[in-house]
Amino acid sequence: MARLSTHVLDLAAGKPAAGVDIELFKLNLSGGRAFVKATTTNADGRTDELLLWGERLEPGVYELVFHAAAYLKSQGYSLPDPPFLDEVVIRFGIADPQGHYHVPLLLSPFGYSTYRGS
Repeated sequence: MARLSTHVLDLAAGKPAAGVDIELFKLNLSGGRAFVKATTTNADGRTDELLLWGERLEPGVYELVFHAAAYLKSQGYSLPDPPFLDEVVIRFGIADPQGHYHVPLLLSPFGYSTYRGS
């Protein structure tokens, strides 16, 4: 089964990031983007269901938008105004329609990292 998943780790606290709002968009050829799905991370920092799944995924360019500042504020982090990181946008491509794509976010108030996981 082809699938797209994510999870979020709070690096500053050393724990999964529960309660992070996430939106998924697919970019179109004209440069716009189409909303696909919204979800929130659970206590394990993961989504309760896969972002995309099925026999095949539609190849193309996608964006995951993580609402980082809202999460960080909810955890009691002192953030400047405006926050250094507000929304973290990760743009990535799906080339293999039968692939497994995992796009995690490792987050702190002043930095983040991502990679293609398994």
